[in-house]
Amino acid sequence: MARTRSCYGGGSWEHRVVALYVISGVPASGKSTVARLLAGRLEQAVYVPGDTLRAMVVSGRAGAAADGGDAQLHQLQLRYQAALAVAGVYLNDGFDVVVEDVIIGQVLRHFLAYVPVHEMHMIFLDPSAVSVAKRDEARVKTAYGEHWNVRQLRDVLHLETAHIGLWVDSTDQTAEETVEQILSDPRASLIVPTQLAAPVARRRRRFGPPR
Repeated sequence: MARTRSCYGGGSWEHRVVALYVISGVPASGKSTVARLLAGRLEQAVYVPGDTLRAMVVSGRAGAAADGGDAQLHQLQLRYQAALAVAGVYLNDGFDVVVEDVIIGQVLRHFLAYVPVHEMHMIFLDPSAVSVAKRDEARVKTAYGEHWNVRQLRDVLHLETAHIGLWVDSTDQTAEETVEQILSDPRASLIVPTQLAAPVARRRRRFGPPR
């Protein structure tokens, strides 16, 4: 959960209690909006979006086909490591951090192995399939189409993802209401990553739904 850090502010060193929040879910589940709003509700916080880190790969980016492959999984893990490395920099300087990305299926346990703090808040947004499809249609870029559909990724979320942390059915919630739920009971989302993480040397598994 929270961790005390020494940080420089107002011309002097002070101690702040900081926390790492991770917002996950399928594409178009509202992760970005909720993560940004959550960061805005915290006293001093940084928002780290997975899409931004993905876009930093200018050439040589692995495809997003449903059958994945080692290259795709490797780049996904690199993105997670990069997000948590950025988080670590700001946590060490007294900022709360909200990381947001699609972290579902077997790869979740690999993500947890990279977390730089003993405790953290893990939140999964789980609106209905109809709600996800409507949100995706309303976006400038679509996350579904040739390689994935909503049902496939929701199957990965529900059937292959460890049920840890706080799961929020945000179907009938505004983003503000979802943030209120997250903040109303911080212990509901609290996990200890080292108790749930896969060994780093574990055999790689594909990211995707059952074939």
